[in-house]
Amino acid sequence: MPDALIVDAVRSPIGKRNGSLSGTRGDDLAAQVLNGLVARHDLDPAEVEDVQMGCVTQIGEQGWNIGRMAPMVAGWPETVCGTTVDRQCGSSMQTNFNAAAAVWAGQLDVVISAGAESMSRVPMGSNGGDISEQVTERWQIVPQGISAEAIAAEWEISREALDALSLESHRRALAAIEAGNFENEIVPVEIGAAGAAVLFGVDEAPRTDTSAEKLAALAPAFIPDGVVTAGNSSQIVDGAAAVLVTSEAAASRLGLEPRARFVSFGLSGVDPYRMLHGNPEACRKALERAGLTWDDIAVIEVNEAFACVVLQFAKDAGLEDRFADINPNGGGISLGHPLGATGARVTATLLNELERREARYGIACMCIGFGQAIAAVIERV
Repeated sequence: MPDALIVDAVRSPIGKRNGSLSGTRGDDLAAQVLNGLVARHDLDPAEVEDVQMGCVTQIGEQGWNIGRMAPMVAGWPETVCGTTVDRQCGSSMQTNFNAAAAVWAGQLDVVISAGAESMSRVPMGSNGGDISEQVTERWQIVPQGISAEAIAAEWEISREALDALSLESHRRALAAIEAGNFENEIVPVEIGAAGAAVLFGVDEAPRTDTSAEKLAALAPAFIPDGVVTAGNSSQIVDGAAAVLVTSEAAASRLGLEPRARFVSFGLSGVDPYRMLHGNPEACRKALERAGLTWDDIAVIEVNEAFACVVLQFAKDAGLEDRFADINPNGGGISLGHPLGATGARVTATLLNELERREARYGIACMCIGFGQAIAAVIERV
């Protein structure tokens, strides 16, 4: 089976809700990231066989198959195909899976796994409708915030622990920005009207003014006596990301130097009521397929959909003593969670952190609405 090589992984800076990116359509934003990716390698876009684009809210500006539309907006040849994938929060980790599988199978040689979500312009949930009675008669379907409360209660996670993790997420993200840790993964994008556009290049969601006291003062967001607040939940943001995946033969032919390879993936399905606790099982499957253990993994990215997700993961995976290796540059609580783009975003962040540490293996995972999770192991080469 040929290797599925990661030549590069990039992303836009992340814009806060109604912030700097709110005037930019999701397909336009994705197009800029796609062009930034190929430009870094002097790669002719005509060499790209397919763009697999994760996007959760596929309606309005993000409808009509944004995976096809974004390369067209980018000015790429009509020969570049594109499709759009919705595995909710894991959408662009699933496109990683799709791209790698296509290369492993020998069916494609140059694929871009990408994701985009403008949550300011296309509100979360606006593409949904009534859920079938066949589902609701069997399962209790609730908002994710209620599931987060259930996780916190079942795993006995306190409000203080949730807020402490959230504060640390902001601290780490701000420290990463100050240290320039994101510079190699961010493609600055143009914002503003034509003729007066400016470059936007730094994440704007991490809060410089937050504190333990401010987090503690926030009211529960979902139930009156709850512990889940806006402060210990992921932020609603705008962003796009893209990963260039090739076979070894294509990389050699095109003069591309790979940075890593996909090793394995894992999926898990869990009950839809609690829905957020599948990460440990998805990781177990991915590690088992790779023939690895947690001792082999240097860096761990766990999407911070809610603070309780990370704390539950660490407890169930037996990693409570390794918080320095989990989301070392912050996560969804501080940087934000642009739904369909997050899988590709964490891939870029994971890859760069492995290189900073000169480490070999990393893993990224994320919980998914209605009770799923997905994980991927990558190896730096």
